[in-house]
Amino acid sequence: MIEKLIKNPLTLKRWGIFKSRRASWISLWLFLFFLFISLTAEFWSNSKPLILHYQDAFYFPILKRYSPETFSLKDQRLTNYRKLELQEGDWTLWPLVKWNPLESNLTVKKFPSPPSSSNWLGTDDRGRDVLARLLYGYRYSIGFALCVWFFSYIIGSLLGALMGYFGAKIDKIGQRLVEIIDALPFLIILITLTTVIGRSFIFMVLFMSFFSWVGISLYMRAEFLRLRKRPFVEASRSLGRGHWGLIWKQIFPNALNPIITFSPFALAGFISALAGLDYLGFGLMPPTPSWGELFSQAEKHVTTAWWLALFPSLALFSALLSLTFIGNGMRDAFDPKAH
Repeated sequence: MIEKLIKNPLTLKRWGIFKSRRASWISLWLFLFFLFISLTAEFWSNSKPLILHYQDAFYFPILKRYSPETFSLKDQRLTNYRKLELQEGDWTLWPLVKWNPLESNLTVKKFPSPPSSSNWLGTDDRGRDVLARLLYGYRYSIGFALCVWFFSYIIGSLLGALMGYFGAKIDKIGQRLVEIIDALPFLIILITLTTVIGRSFIFMVLFMSFFSWVGISLYMRAEFLRLRKRPFVEASRSLGRGHWGLIWKQIFPNALNPIITFSPFALAGFISALAGLDYLGFGLMPPTPSWGELFSQAEKHVTTAWWLALFPSLALFSALLSLTFIGNGMRDAFDPKAH
């Protein structure tokens, strides 16, 4: 199907090389599968039924909020569907996991509790379902990684293109800026800023993007230095094409290899960075579902709650491994020696 949509012979050959790397091909599908599961996590893990048939009427709590009065429930501010008394003919269709990531299981005697029929992967130290927090945590992890990748690669690609194409003073100023950013104490600045203005998803994305554009800018600079004197660029220049036309229409499309091949590895690095910051307590604000926060809890309960270390480790390992295999396949596909 995809092959029919690809018109460029070189792109088709690269796609064929990527598909021939079995580990990379399988990893791509696994990555897309878990991404889909996480983006649609409300349908797989929630404290609300997907469908409720109650007193000859259908309700869809997963899509719409109903007041407790709708079901004659008293002394409730929000509808607790677990306490809903079903009569003959009434029924509910629940998600596979009947917990949302912020809800505590108050039926167990102590927290954290081991895996059980109610909580398949156990609970954390506040009684929240570990599987639910892993599912929703992946959404935040990959969302954070994609946002940082997008902003940092735009900044890095633009600055790298300008340094490589114009050279001279612009290149010198750009190189000094790279050295300054590289020399800044990342963690100290993060601690200071979070103390002053607090933590949020947007702040973390912008902060990480500010420090993450350096690497790709150096690769793009090298690509533009290599391509700016090539015959096809000189021919376009002789025909009167301006600087911006040469940069974006001639050189940039031929300098995409670093962006494409390094992107999966960058995403893996950003996921690891967020997990590490959450583990240290400088990441996303609680009670946001976070893999790193589960690692932090595992350290506190290292002898009594093995599931807090095992399952988040498996989730992080599988995510990073799949992205690494995807990156290896893309690197092979874009290797000039393979064509």
